[in-house]
Amino acid sequence: MKIGITTFVTDEGISGPKLGVALEERGFESMFLAEHSHIPASRRSPAPGGGELPRPYYRAVDPFVALAAVAAVTERLILGTGVTLLIQRDVIHTAKEVATLDLISGGRFVFGVGTGWNREEMADHGTDPRTRGALLDEQLAAIRAIWTDELAEFHGRFLDFEPMYAWPKPVQQPHPPIFLGGAEAAAERAIRHGVGWIPAAVTDPAEIPAQLSRLDGHDLPVTVAFVATDPALIEGYAEAGVQRLLFGLPTLPESETLHALDEIAKVADRYLV
Repeated sequence: MKIGITTFVTDEGISGPKLGVALEERGFESMFLAEHSHIPASRRSPAPGGGELPRPYYRAVDPFVALAAVAAVTERLILGTGVTLLIQRDVIHTAKEVATLDLISGGRFVFGVGTGWNREEMADHGTDPRTRGALLDEQLAAIRAIWTDELAEFHGRFLDFEPMYAWPKPVQQPHPPIFLGGAEAAAERAIRHGVGWIPAAVTDPAEIPAQLSRLDGHDLPVTVAFVATDPALIEGYAEAGVQRLLFGLPTLPESETLHALDEIAKVADRYLV
């Protein structure tokens, strides 16, 4: 089982390159960055988990730019988005960003995507929250065509483009791994598209079989996010055959971040490279 972290890189905490180097030095396998283009001031959409929305949500840097900088100073670290809010993005530009990052990193990118939770943020991008799932389905099909077809085209309800040439193509074949972030709906979408799933971790190891049963009969990779530093939970997911665990890393100044990484490493040391 692989061990990574998921976090917000902001203008106030440790920089992406310094964090990437620190992770690679400690044997962590991967680094997944969250995305929010902005946070609408209205705040009508409740924060995930309730309560006040944490400050890093407001100050997140662009994950693709940050991961490109990390790619330049690391050699082995897997670089992922956890998750890209694809429904708020232009699919053609995003296809090029992913392919470019996969190219410059030597094939180290993992594309985590999701529909998001902030309806006002979606609306600011012209996305109708009511049809975001159907839009994501089309985007996933279209982006795979752009990555894999020399002459790509797509004709759907939300997306429509005539035959096009788009380079670079990704280094990984047929394309970078795709993981869908979320709960039941994301698991169902992962099954339909034949891609990976990123659920949030449960808190009780006894709940793991029921959580993973959503993929029963489907041999799809699973990356579990926001895992608590509980040895029993880690072992439970390892025994269940989960591909990767991502520990949530708080957005902190450099020295505090390094201390937090060392604490995670103590608990997960047997799985670190």
